[in-house]
Parts: sequence; C-alpha cells; structure tokens
Amino acid sequence: MPPVVPPFLIGLIVLPLAKRLGKPLVRGIVKTSVSLGVEFQRAVREAGEGIQDLAAEATAEMLADQMTQGAEHGTDAPRGVGENRSTGKAHGAAPAAAKAH
Repeated sequence: MPPVVPPFLIGLIVLPLAKRLGKPLVRGIVKTSVSLGVEFQRAVREAGEGIQDLAAEATAEMLADQMTQGAEHGTDAPRGVGENRSTGKAHGAAPAAAKAH
C-alpha cells in the first residue's frame, strides 16, 4: 500500500511552484489586456477624427453649393445654419402673434 500523504503537504510543495509559474503568466495577461485597451482607445480616437473630418468636408461642400446657388439667384450669401429657408428666421423662433402676448 502506498504511503498516505496529507493534502496540506502537497499544497506546501505545489504552491511555490505554482507561484513561480503563475506570476509571469498573470503578468503577461495583464500586460496584454492593457495594451489592447490602449490600442482600442487609439482606434476609437482615430475613428472620431475621421468622422469629424467627414462632417467638416460635408459642411464645406454644402456651403460651397449654397454660395454657387446664391450667386446664380443673385442673393448675397447663403442662409445661416439653422435658418428656415422660406422665412429666413431661425428654427424654433416664436411666431409674431405669440410674441405680442
């Protein structure tokens, strides 16, 4: 019959070995997750900058189109952003009757 070894003795022998092997493994996992987080933040920032660039280009194109249309129709300048095309007043402006009260 094999000798009976108490489980705590096995733990005393295995624990230092697991600590030596586990510490570099955990360090590697943490290092990888941090670097992935940094890369993700960089990618999100670049995507945001790309969207801002596209929005700026679209705005410039719209203003250029309005300027050319205004020149064709004899108006001085394009309507401002947020102005109603039919009245020339800002969107959400109160009607004249409502202002009288």
